[in-house]
Amino acid sequence: MRLRTGVARIVMWRGLTSRKSLAYAGLALLVAGLGVLATSILLSSLDFGTEALRLCLQIAVAVAAGALFLAALSIRRISRDRQQIAESELRFRRAMEDSAIGIVVVGLDGRIRQTNPAFAAMLGYTSEEIEALTFFQITHPDDLLIGRETMDDLKAGTVNSFHFEKRYLRKDGTPVWAHLAGSVIRDETSGRPLYLVSQIENIDARKQAEARIAEAETRWNFALAGAGQGVWDLDMRKGGTTYSSTWVKMLGYADSELDGDTDRWLTMIHPDDRETVAEADRAHLEGKTPFFEAEFRMRHKDGHWMWILDRGKAIERDENGRLIRAIGSLTDITRRKEAEERLTVSAAMLADEKERLRVTLQSIGDAVICTDAANRITFMNPVAEKLTGIAGGEALGKMLGHVYWAVDEETGHRIGVTRPAVGVHAPADQNSRAVLIRRDDTRCSIRQVVSPIINERNEFCGLVIVFQDFTDARALQRQLAHAAAHDALTGLANRSSFIRAMEDLVGQARKDGTDTTKSVGGAGHQFMFIDLDHFKLVNDTGGHAAGDALLKRVAEAIRGVLGPDDIVARLGGDEFAVILKSGSAAGAKIAARSIIDAIGGLDFTWDGRPHVIGASIGLAAINANCGEVDEIIARADAACYAAKAAGRGCVSVASDARIVEGRTEPLAAAS
Repeated sequence: MRLRTGVARIVMWRGLTSRKSLAYAGLALLVAGLGVLATSILLSSLDFGTEALRLCLQIAVAVAAGALFLAALSIRRISRDRQQIAESELRFRRAMEDSAIGIVVVGLDGRIRQTNPAFAAMLGYTSEEIEALTFFQITHPDDLLIGRETMDDLKAGTVNSFHFEKRYLRKDGTPVWAHLAGSVIRDETSGRPLYLVSQIENIDARKQAEARIAEAETRWNFALAGAGQGVWDLDMRKGGTTYSSTWVKMLGYADSELDGDTDRWLTMIHPDDRETVAEADRAHLEGKTPFFEAEFRMRHKDGHWMWILDRGKAIERDENGRLIRAIGSLTDITRRKEAEERLTVSAAMLADEKERLRVTLQSIGDAVICTDAANRITFMNPVAEKLTGIAGGEALGKMLGHVYWAVDEETGHRIGVTRPAVGVHAPADQNSRAVLIRRDDTRCSIRQVVSPIINERNEFCGLVIVFQDFTDARALQRQLAHAAAHDALTGLANRSSFIRAMEDLVGQARKDGTDTTKSVGGAGHQFMFIDLDHFKLVNDTGGHAAGDALLKRVAEAIRGVLGPDDIVARLGGDEFAVILKSGSAAGAKIAARSIIDAIGGLDFTWDGRPHVIGASIGLAAINANCGEVDEIIARADAACYAAKAAGRGCVSVASDARIVEGRTEPLAAAS
């Protein structure tokens, strides 16, 4: 039979005690009545008298009536007590069965005598399964000691009630936290403990929440410590301010050394910063700012100053708006402030350097244009504005091609100004043959240098284009180049440039294998050596001025009868040379006669005196077998000498073989 619950047993036991007392009293009265009746019978046999007998009978009747009354009262009391016990037991049983928390009756041996469904469900058992176990079997091993100690104290009578937290083990082996509160039921007569009644509340969710909060707080504390941040907590109810260990160590103090006085931290602030901090504090307390924030210097315990960032917020006020509690954090920003100071100095120095560079770029004679990585113009100095014809304000932000357009002087192709390939170190690109084309289509010869801008991360950031007006210099270069290659008097090619041209043609003939000896009128070039006849007389009679004037007329005459591709040169004195690009021998003879006729037909008069001159010409082929340039000239010169020997005004053709004196073919000059 299942043991009744503790409270029900107590009520039942007390009721039985009361009923026994009442029964004993009725029994005593009944015995007393029987005694009186027996005494009356004895007295009647002894003949003590009618009065004595009547008295005894009256006493016996009274005692019997009293006994019957007491018996009836006892029966009524017992019936009422039984009803109360039944109701009390029903209420307790319903309370136990319907309770949201666990209720367990445990014997002194640790066995579970009775439990309610809430406790069984908490551990995942049925009531029958859990009542077959001991509390040692369902307690977490790490918490067995507290249960054993409590049981020992209850047995020893040192405690009558208990409450503590421990972990149980569910049926699946997982732990669950619970809060126990209970008492021991003892025998009223002997005081001997009978069993324990415990109320068990599931607090696992609370414990897990506490663990999460503790973990979060641990992470928060670690994060604050790792970031060098301290925490302060002002609580007017406690009468002071407490600081985290990180903060007090930050300032060189020991734990709790700064706790207490709410105004002590103000005395540690640099005098120059106190008013700023006080103003920020007043603004927050008056509700003007959502939180308190200030940067200021605080004195370290060893005396040096360190920069602090203080952020805080009032989290509790009284009904009058007065501050009750505020919490905030303190961060050591000394390194940041020192870095900012260095940056400020660097920025000032950079600004000065930038201004110097700007003034320099504005002052130099070279034009400068800067672009960004997207090829948009970011800077133009006045010289660049003048050369491009575009104002700097108008050019800024425009693509480079809208402002600067340069082409090659010889090819006319645009000179590209592009960013270098990624990861490729591109040196400055120089070009001395550039021509700048302005918006109005006017041109300006320039020399440009394009340099890429690469930052410390090897990233392309833009271009710097430096260019100069090279028009005059380019013209001078052309003049010098022309002078170096042309005869100053006649404007024809001079001897050196003519020799270079012949060397190129001879080299090309050898490369091509051109041989005019294999076919009449074959392809190739012809060399013509021209020597003037009777020129010395003009020089002697008219002077060098007359000679120079006549040489100019001769140059024009020779140039006038030749094609545009033919090369005409003055070799010196009155000697001229021609390379005929149309290389047939017959064509060369015709051209030579035309030159002789043109020179002979010159109408030249100096100081009123007419002068007539002539020309003798020697021809030599330029082909793969002609030998070196000097050999060709020598053969033509020999042919020219032969023409003079034949009477002047003639054309003589040199043989294709090596020069053999006397093997020239004189041709009569056309009259």
